Amino acid sequence: MTATLVLIGILVVLVIGVISIYNSLVTLRNRYKNAYSQIDVQLKRRYDLIPNLVETAKGYLKHEREVLESVIKARNEAFAANRKVAASPGEAGSMQALMGAETALTGAMGRLFALAESYPDLKANQTMAKLMEELTSTENKVSFARQAYNDGVMTYNTAREKFPNMFVANTFNFREAVLFEVSAPQEREPVKVKF
Repeated sequence: MTATLVLIGILVVLVIGVISIYNSLVTLRNRYKNAYSQIDVQLKRRYDLIPNLVETAKGYLKHEREVLESVIKARNEAFAANRKVAASPGEAGSMQALMGAETALTGAMGRLFALAESYPDLKANQTMAKLMEELTSTENKVSFARQAYNDGVMTYNTAREKFPNMFVANTFNFREAVLFEVSAPQEREPVKVKF
């Protein structure tokens, strides 16, 4: 009888431990997903600003159609990649696609900003100046949101790899989340807007 009670006690402690670990992993997963939703908000804001920026620049950059088209194409690809990640933050394949699309968009925007530098009338345009200022502000917000997301992913991944959490994580299919990393060296530099 005593052995049965001890065995039941051990099983109860194990079940409570598994439930506790499971709940903590769910909490951490939801935190990094929420952190990604903050990135999503800022990326949407940036994606909305870019067409306005291109429309403003169109009148001044009539002979630079290729640059404008590459910005819009890169924006659309990044927007589509972001939609996939928003559906499942932390998933490796969609996160890699987003990082690649964001790198391409950053490069295209850099070419647009460099081109804008060579057009004095465009640099003096108040709408263009305001849009570029808002875009710079949004870039900063994206950086902060990305840091919060990466911190959440790191905490989640660390928790799921710890002993005995790894047994619960593997049993209940808590997959490793992927960091949102900067993949191009030029993206590590802040966006430079000069007037």
